[in-house]
Amino acid sequence: MRRWTRVLGTALGVVFLLAWNMPSAMAADDEIWVLIDDREATLDIYRGDTRIERFEPVSLGRGGTARVRKQGSNMTPTGEFHINRINRESKFNIFLGLDYPKLETAREAMRAGLMSPAEYADFQDAYYRNGAPPQDTVLGGYIGIHGLGASDPDIHRRFHWTEGCVAVTNPQIEELTRLVSIGTRVVIRGDDDAPIASLHDKPQLDSSTSTD
Repeated sequence: MRRWTRVLGTALGVVFLLAWNMPSAMAADDEIWVLIDDREATLDIYRGDTRIERFEPVSLGRGGTARVRKQGSNMTPTGEFHINRINRESKFNIFLGLDYPKLETAREAMRAGLMSPAEYADFQDAYYRNGAPPQDTVLGGYIGIHGLGASDPDIHRRFHWTEGCVAVTNPQIEELTRLVSIGTRVVIRGDDDAPIASLHDKPQLDSSTSTD
């Protein structure tokens, strides 16, 4: 009985994730979605093909960007994600969590030797069973968009300073939260193949200013 319960739970998880990851081309013309560009240090909010708001500069991971990031690399993952949780009591004012790492990210990590086949199988099982990616693997987790909280606004204006998240100002995160919801699509674009050391100036920051 327990085995069939697990099978049913996994099947329901598959149905949920297939619906969640429908091709974006099927979205309505008035879809609200977000584009984050590492090279421009901008966050644009779109309704369909029309940009309705731009925040700049935004801060990303001080380690640069990559399609596949390792836990502790301080890199921001690139690709297409969705907001899957909202924390209005974050120390960074508001935290909009993203559904990173994606299943295809874990698959690419396995092909690259970053994740073993057994680890990938565990990841896939948890992904389908829970309807959300596990956050405690070699790929890291807890990636999202957040405000500054009590962090230094001058550091924010001058540097990419986070441990992998995307940071905006407190008024900006409040405005963004007003416009988005669970399921909103977020596209993060960056220099995936650029050497990490050449991407950004990196200040020496106290660990209390970082986030992941």
